[in-house]
Amino acid sequence: MPPHVPAPPVSGPAAPQPPQQPAYPEQGWTPQQAVPPTAEDFARRRQARPVDPVATMGVRAVVNKIGLVRLAPGRHEQEVKRDIEMVRRNFGGLRQVTVVNPKGGAGKTVAILLLAMTFGQKRGGYVLAWDNNETQGTLGMRAQQDFHARTVRDMLRDLAQFQGPHGRVGDLSQYVRSQGEGMFDVLASDESATGGEMLTAAAFAEIREVVSRFYKLIFVDTGNNVRAQNWQAAMDATDQLVVTMSARNDSAETAARMLDHLEQSGRQRLVRQAVTVVSMPPSRKEIDLPAIQAHFAARTRAVLLAPYERLIDTGEPLRYGQLSSATRDAWLKIAASVAEGL
Repeated sequence: MPPHVPAPPVSGPAAPQPPQQPAYPEQGWTPQQAVPPTAEDFARRRQARPVDPVATMGVRAVVNKIGLVRLAPGRHEQEVKRDIEMVRRNFGGLRQVTVVNPKGGAGKTVAILLLAMTFGQKRGGYVLAWDNNETQGTLGMRAQQDFHARTVRDMLRDLAQFQGPHGRVGDLSQYVRSQGEGMFDVLASDESATGGEMLTAAAFAEIREVVSRFYKLIFVDTGNNVRAQNWQAAMDATDQLVVTMSARNDSAETAARMLDHLEQSGRQRLVRQAVTVVSMPPSRKEIDLPAIQAHFAARTRAVLLAPYERLIDTGEPLRYGQLSSATRDAWLKIAASVAEGL
């Protein structure tokens, strides 16, 4: 009997085969899903609970490095962080801070430099310190030197190159002095006692229009003549006033009389919102500090003390890194109070 030979396959349509599953199915993808996810669903994954703060300063930071426990920031560190957040907040546009006291030696130039340094360090660039003295200001002398010694008068002379859409930030660097680690620039006044005519209100407005294109925050130093046109023009453009004085009766009385002048000229709101900074001497002997604090606390928004710093007393150019931690903390507190008014 011959062996059984299987019959050949019958020609015709092939029988349907069951669908094959992929060897590696896509993770997280379900074709049966009724409503597809949106971009908002995808973005929500980042909305995780914020990490609890951990101390990074002082003894608490040392304990945290050991790793046995995790301590939260202490009161001082929390205050520092709040002050930094205030300084870094968005002001919504260009802001001008003007520092005033008609008496010489009242700490205006130092305040300009330390405020600009603090905002520069904590916010980054786009900060300008501008010496609007009517004659021979000292801001350029106390600042770090640059590759040039040009002043506001040189810029005023060459202002045509910035007219209309012309002028770039690189062109401006020929007139402002970069402060390196300070993260801000200085526009110095004429350092010659016989430099020329007084600056007018129109000149102030022209310079301000140019620098406002390149900076978000402008600190303006002022001279000793409240009747000068450029002094009055600076007041008209001010968003936040800072009144400085040494802890002496004559310095405080001059500042008080200046506030009288501002109030009588219709600038009451500027006075009420002002920040008063009292620079302390090496010793508090024979200082009627409570009387100074009480008077200006009744007239301005805040009164803050700037501790004595030997480096400031030397008259030498100031560097942020050389300041004591007490001075840096105090000026951060002052800067936060200024920022609160912006």
